[in-house]
Amino acid sequence: MRIIRRLFTLFWTGLVLAMVLGAIGALAARRRIVPAPAVDADDVELRAIFEPLHFESHATAFRGGTIECWYGGGVIDLRQARLDPAGARLDVRTVFGGGQIIVPEAWNISTGVIGIGGVGDSRSRVPRDPGAPHLTIGGYAMFGGFAVMSDVPEDELRGLDEQIRRWARHDPVASLGNAAAETEPDPGPAS
Repeated sequence: MRIIRRLFTLFWTGLVLAMVLGAIGALAARRRIVPAPAVDADDVELRAIFEPLHFESHATAFRGGTIECWYGGGVIDLRQARLDPAGARLDVRTVFGGGQIIVPEAWNISTGVIGIGGVGDSRSRVPRDPGAPHLTIGGYAMFGGFAVMSDVPEDELRGLDEQIRRWARHDPVASLGNAAAETEPDPGPAS
């Protein structure tokens, strides 16, 4: 019984230590500000580290990119994007984070995310045209992940945008790296 108790204690100690080290790593990574890509960019690099994220692509030949979510996350909306004829690949890296990847219903999706978490396709299970655009999602997820969806209520997206604006007003690092905060003026204090 003592051995089981020790193993249990070691497991939880290791888990807490991993969480603390992950948080320290996330804070260090957050200092490397990556500006939000243009909405028509064919390759994207998105980060949500201790912050919310909302990106909507209008690319004409989307090839993919990377999404990093450490203790943060949000929505990546690809419904207005057209995939490159050769397909596209998104590499996700998530630690205690994640969100939704919104794609058109007709796209083919394949996933290869490893770790404790992952990517789940929550769209209806219907046969899709094998010649339809193909998006591959790979990478790793540690205690987080993404849901692939074809729709998200617009009021949820508006709420996320408001959360991003509030976040940017109180965090100078977020306001430098978040294009959503720059697109709309600060409404000022509520009356």
